[in-house]
Amino acid sequence: MEERFDIVVIGGGPAGLAAAVSARRAGIDSVLIIERDKVLGGILNQCVHNGFGIHTFGEELTGPEYADRYVRMVEDMNIPAELDTMVLDFDADRVLTVVSPEKGLRRIHAGAIILAMGCRERPRGALNIPGYRPAGIYTAGTAQRLINIDGYMPGRDVVILGSGDIGLITARRMALEDARVRCVAELMPYSGGLRRNIVQCLDDFDIPLLLSHTVVEIHGRERLTGVTLAQVDEKLKPIAGTEKHIPCDTLLLSVGLLPENELSRQAGVELSSVTGGPVVDGDLSTSIPGVFACGNVLHVHDLVDWVSLEAETAGKNAADFVKNGKKPAGERVYITPGPGVRYTVPSYVEKGNIGEKVTVRFRVADRYKNASTCALAEGKVLSKKKRMVMAPGEMEELIIDGAALENAASVTVFVEE
Repeated sequence: MEERFDIVVIGGGPAGLAAAVSARRAGIDSVLIIERDKVLGGILNQCVHNGFGIHTFGEELTGPEYADRYVRMVEDMNIPAELDTMVLDFDADRVLTVVSPEKGLRRIHAGAIILAMGCRERPRGALNIPGYRPAGIYTAGTAQRLINIDGYMPGRDVVILGSGDIGLITARRMALEDARVRCVAELMPYSGGLRRNIVQCLDDFDIPLLLSHTVVEIHGRERLTGVTLAQVDEKLKPIAGTEKHIPCDTLLLSVGLLPENELSRQAGVELSSVTGGPVVDGDLSTSIPGVFACGNVLHVHDLVDWVSLEAETAGKNAADFVKNGKKPAGERVYITPGPGVRYTVPSYVEKGNIGEKVTVRFRVADRYKNASTCALAEGKVLSKKKRMVMAPGEMEELIIDGAALENAASVTVFVEE
């Protein structure tokens, strides 16, 4: 069984929903969303806390409320969504192989594909922590789902490793359910989460944040009975003599997010060694013509509002590809990270296809105060933004005039202290 759609969006989370809505608004009637879960909305469905939508909708919403806004748009526009459906692969001709209990195995031909598969949490196996594998060790996102959707408490005496936003928010959620959160330990000398989450989730609940600390041993065989924490040096190695045993029945891991790019890799999409997401042009197109990427599958975002904004751009540009075909390739202007910057999205823009403005998003590599982010080409500053505080947990952006890029050979984005 073979079908054809102008645009197929892989993923029905916030990025996929916004991309589909944007493509329909751009004049594409034949749009299909494929989602492996049984409902649309993605990770937002388990994020019952507020703080979403301030930039997109001008009001503070919970995760399910934010998702519902876009689900209603999809429904109002009659955009079909196939749930409980898995994409097994796609190729350079934009032919997808999908499977579902209801329709079985089939192929779908797409005029364009938008990758919006989101990201997943880094598991315990990636950490090499000594000890047995007792019950009571979860990723923070799994614990969040157990509490908010399934109605189960993973434990009552908790240590959290990693201070990413999911870990911080789960610390507060556990405390609200009357669990004892003994501490949040962070390997780096700074938190990986938003400052507002540190204040609202830890400070307001008197939960200690132990920077430059990590778990060096797990105790217990059948059920977790405790962990050993230790300080780390500037090379992130445990310092002998700083070990401290903390009794607990639950260890939650918030130690990084990985863009979900198995399909992309299998299809031959070029991926960044830094972000784990596709290398993209200024229009968010990947190395395979007609395949676009947005949201956390491209690079991990701090705010869902930025996910939606980026997805809208991907949807609009995918629609343009369907209507007008691939634009003639021009000379590339590479946008590269300089001192203090970890990566840049996009990685390049093609001359002749550059819009009026180009938005470059990136994360800094350390904490900075009263510093500026700059975009430099051939000794000329193309864009500069002064920031009171910058941290790796928050995304930064610079807007560069498109005309200036037409005359550039390459651009470096860096932090100027």
